[in-house]
Amino acid sequence: MARGDAMTPGKRLFDILFSIYLMMFLAPVIVVVTWKLWRQKDGPILYGSERMKTPTQGFTLWKFRTMTADPNDSGVTGGGKAARITPLGRALRRRRLDELPQLWNILRGDVSFVGPRPPLRHYVEMFPELYGEVLKSRPGVTGLASLIYSPHEDRVLAATLTPQETEEVYATVCIPRKAMLDLLYQRNRTFWLDVKLISWTTAKFFPKRIRPRRKGQWV
Repeated sequence: MARGDAMTPGKRLFDILFSIYLMMFLAPVIVVVTWKLWRQKDGPILYGSERMKTPTQGFTLWKFRTMTADPNDSGVTGGGKAARITPLGRALRRRRLDELPQLWNILRGDVSFVGPRPPLRHYVEMFPELYGEVLKSRPGVTGLASLIYSPHEDRVLAATLTPQETEEVYATVCIPRKAMLDLLYQRNRTFWLDVKLISWTTAKFFPKRIRPRRKGQWV
């Protein structure tokens, strides 16, 4: 069993080498997505959001922009923001291609490939004890909670109609459940579990009819 409170040299080396490989392998996809977003000419290509690496240390997490710009935007995405998601943005989210710029965050060491999704500062300040435990693991682009709970979270938040309702549902329903899975991963992390979670995340890039079936204890 691996310690959940340490970023081991082996895990960091894997992150560096695999992120460089994916940047080269996926370079044509990154170029095409960048070009399509540039052609829309309705906002920036990238969207940066402050997230927390530790309970006290923030960083900018990068994504391809999937929504129309709103200077007053805040919080997680619920039904009240659905109208702002562009057709291209919806396609990018479905395949998780909007997260490709996070390869840069991995290379910088802001996040790992696998770990809890980095939270907004607002939620860390709201639940300091909970995130004090969760963020003993380096945040990640994907993880146990991302694969198991995120589809349910998307459905729950899509049913909310106002920012206030979205905030309440996310704080009282989603955060505790995701934290439970993040801590379960933290207690049981191994290199091969990381590889397994990465493989099922990258499978989302492909149509469902050609994806292999999931097997194993976790997913």
